[in-house]
Amino acid sequence: MINKKGLDLVKEYLIKNYSIKVEKEEIDKEVFKIEFDSKERLSENEFESIEKEVEKNKVYIKLIRISGVYKDNDKNKEMIQELVGKCFNKKNEKEDYLKELEESKLRDHRRIGQDLDLFCFSDYVGAGLPLYTPRGCIIKDELQKEVEKICRRYGFEKVSCPSLADISLFETSGHASKFNDELFRVSSPKGHEFVLKPVQCPHHTQIYASKIRSYKDLPIRYMESDKQYRAELPGAVGNSLSRVYAISIEDGHSFCRVDQVQDEVIGMCNIIKDFYSRFGLYENCWVSLSLRDKEDHSKYIGSEEDWEYCEKMLENVSDILGLNAKKCYGEAALYGPKLDFMFKDALGREVQIPTVQVDFSTPKRFNLSYIDEDGNKQAPVMVHRAILGSYERFIALILEQFKGVLPLWLSPVQVEIIPVNIKYHDEYCKKIKELLLENDIRVEYDNSEERLSNKIRKSNNMKNPYSLIIGDNERDNNKVSIRVLGSEDNKEMDLDDFIKMIKEEVKKR
Repeated sequence: MINKKGLDLVKEYLIKNYSIKVEKEEIDKEVFKIEFDSKERLSENEFESIEKEVEKNKVYIKLIRISGVYKDNDKNKEMIQELVGKCFNKKNEKEDYLKELEESKLRDHRRIGQDLDLFCFSDYVGAGLPLYTPRGCIIKDELQKEVEKICRRYGFEKVSCPSLADISLFETSGHASKFNDELFRVSSPKGHEFVLKPVQCPHHTQIYASKIRSYKDLPIRYMESDKQYRAELPGAVGNSLSRVYAISIEDGHSFCRVDQVQDEVIGMCNIIKDFYSRFGLYENCWVSLSLRDKEDHSKYIGSEEDWEYCEKMLENVSDILGLNAKKCYGEAALYGPKLDFMFKDALGREVQIPTVQVDFSTPKRFNLSYIDEDGNKQAPVMVHRAILGSYERFIALILEQFKGVLPLWLSPVQVEIIPVNIKYHDEYCKKIKELLLENDIRVEYDNSEERLSNKIRKSNNMKNPYSLIIGDNERDNNKVSIRVLGSEDNKEMDLDDFIKMIKEEVKKR
């Protein structure tokens, strides 16, 4: 009852001091929520005084956030306020939670992104529309290269599709009816009427449909990284990569015969294992076998027979690969069941990014076909997969996972060159920079007039993996003095050996 008591005490305080009208209240484990209407706007600056007043009653609380929400979750109604808090049985439990909050601040990707100059937002551009800086683009581009390199080994080929499409494309696929409220519709004074693509799969069907396909051609595998657009509720987006309007999506689709489907799914699951193992994330995940709602099949497209086949086949894949997939009813996609890989981030929150989805319905909706061995037309099966998924969510995940200290191959700047004295060491530093660039090593040269200690501190703050301190000895002997991020010791090495070491480290991933 501690949660109810805490909620009631907070509510009494707000009624007394802010004359609020409570619209809704709920308790979920230790967390409580109060939705209320008030002429005054409650500020986070007042949280501490509310907490102190409540704790006089030996109930320990932490007010987490105050935000605007639509009444009854209806965007056509007025905005009211929602207060979220957490209750604790003992004072030390609250103290432990406050320590967790401090850790979450240090790992907050918004703060890290700003400190490392990776992305930004602009009121002119709009909330939910992130702008990647040169440093942020390096991370995004390197991730794309890496996932595409792995996928090519499994037979995927890169395609590119426009961001616009006629609404009929999504009406045929079924997305227009299911996600009507999430579509951005684009018109022009010249009479153009388009939709910004919310997904890429319908576009890919049209590449497949552009020519006659034989059973010998299958499987055909396409991959693409491009922007997609979702009209989220205005209050749901902000200066964060976690939820945005313009989403950079990495996904792919395989068109195959029925007898090839299981092998396709296994191959895609192996890509996921390969990619996430490089970040040390794969061992900390579980797999959801996302199935239809047991009670209501009306919200899905496709035949009962196809659904039953797909669900059983994914269960077989789980057994073959030892995924121990947990059946989660009501979590299937519009067109078929799926395997969702669920990860825990650095703060223990559950995040779903990679997925593999089997789809018998979409090819039939678009009348896709291939010619079988007997010369008859057959509909292919479409297998959807996202390995990295949303670049925005994935970048947020790894920034928080590593506190901004990225592996060498992914770091925007891999080597920072720092001269002891520009007057005497500038020429040699420039030579080092040119050699590193020739060897595809990302490098910066700090030729500012700042003190040496400030330059080293700046390089460390930017999380650069290696700083090279260049003085007389290094210049005269074709050497470098290496300082690894997180260390205060320098190690001397021949310049050629250092370049070889960096290239080997990048290659190993």
